[in-house]
Amino acid sequence: MRLRDGGRGADAYADAVVTYLAFAVDRLTDRNSTICSWDASRQHVRNVFARQAIPMTWDFTENNPLGASSGSWCNCVSGISRDVEHLPASVDGGAVVQRDARVRVGESAGVVVSTDPPYYDNVPYADISDFFYVWLRKNLSDVWPDELSTLATPKVEELVADSVRAGSKDRAGEHFESGMAGFMATLAANSPAGAPATVFYAYKATETKGGEVRATGWDTFLQGVVDAGLQVTATWPMRTELGNRLVASGSNALASSIVLACRPRSESAALASRGELLAALRGELPESVRALQSGGVAPVDMAQSAIGPGMGVFSRYARVVEADGSAMAVSAALAVINDVLGEVLDGAEAELDAESRFALAWYGAHGHSPGPSGDADSVARAKNTSLAAIVESGVGEARAGKFRLHGRGELREGWSPLHDDRLTVWMAAQHLAAALERSESEAAGLLHALGGHADRARQLAYLLYSKADDAGWAADAAAYNSLIAVWADLRVAAAAAAPTQQTIV
Repeated sequence: MRLRDGGRGADAYADAVVTYLAFAVDRLTDRNSTICSWDASRQHVRNVFARQAIPMTWDFTENNPLGASSGSWCNCVSGISRDVEHLPASVDGGAVVQRDARVRVGESAGVVVSTDPPYYDNVPYADISDFFYVWLRKNLSDVWPDELSTLATPKVEELVADSVRAGSKDRAGEHFESGMAGFMATLAANSPAGAPATVFYAYKATETKGGEVRATGWDTFLQGVVDAGLQVTATWPMRTELGNRLVASGSNALASSIVLACRPRSESAALASRGELLAALRGELPESVRALQSGGVAPVDMAQSAIGPGMGVFSRYARVVEADGSAMAVSAALAVINDVLGEVLDGAEAELDAESRFALAWYGAHGHSPGPSGDADSVARAKNTSLAAIVESGVGEARAGKFRLHGRGELREGWSPLHDDRLTVWMAAQHLAAALERSESEAAGLLHALGGHADRARQLAYLLYSKADDAGWAADAAAYNSLIAVWADLRVAAAAAAPTQQTIV
């Protein structure tokens, strides 16, 4: 009996081996194509799917499929064998089917659902799957004839916003919205009472087009959640993305996915006004943000991560009513959540010393470029300090009628907060970021020496990332994001250094 019929004998065993070897062939094609480029971060050939598309390359890298390095046949087979080694020995009771998710969930009433839905127009899954499908069909059509019966992957029912397939961008959006609404409605109707459905999502929260900030993917997905009568009851960020992937190089791409736990909303859910929603968000979001920060959520992921608890507040209401009596749309709710998040993060500025508050304001306006000293003096007075005190603290320099902040490259190596008579949170954050660029061990030692100042430096790093990202200063944004991303590891290393290093209170 063959494997597809549930066999367990020699024929079924051979089918399984051939299937795994076909996967290895697919891995081989992914590393041996004229679309492959060079991955300088790891000094090896980058695969075709460095991003979720089949790109054009001006220059490609050739691999040796008969060698032993990345992209060779032996390496591909070894990778598949490691995967198989970690699979369960028995999968009795499990079933894998290719079917419309709306139909499948309806057939499985009472079953806990965990899903990673399509991301609007981000990934043309079926189209790019054809790259592998043609090789699978060539090698496995007699092993899996039903699954590989078509010349290419099925595409008509795929739930993505593909303007080429739909004929226009508007029709593509309508296809996605109606399909997602149908799936969510089916999910709500068939969810078991005692367990939530979990949804993984990693669509970047905001996009800027023509000066307008939009979040079409999140809008559509979350609108489907709310309209289906579901409530977001919990959220967790999960680090799911590789740091060396091409889309992350030189940008502040998302490193996390968000897991949303959803349950049917209570039939007795109350109505709320816009003001009541704002009050609830201002009361609950600060604690949620602190929990996310304590959990090591990087600044690049904070806006994305905060959507979860924010939508938890919004979706608990049967409806949020605008001033004109209309129901608040999810797009408007996301804008409100983002505004309150800004208030929460900006509120941390009050805990900074005067010199650091000045430096933060000046950085937002000028970065590390010089500006008129007169303007700097006015900002310093507004922050209850003086330009002389700013210069004396080492934050920046005033010369020839101009003032500028010192860059990290100008900071003195070996700086210690124990010997700084005018220690500021700004200098602590800058030296931490600079030390991390040199080595994690140096940054950990400095973190320990900073003592209680370290947490305020972390808060400042969040604020600095936000300003750098808004201004398009990718290098600065990446430096502050990296500092937060490894904060927990630095804490562990700093604790290990505690017996031998002094600390400042």
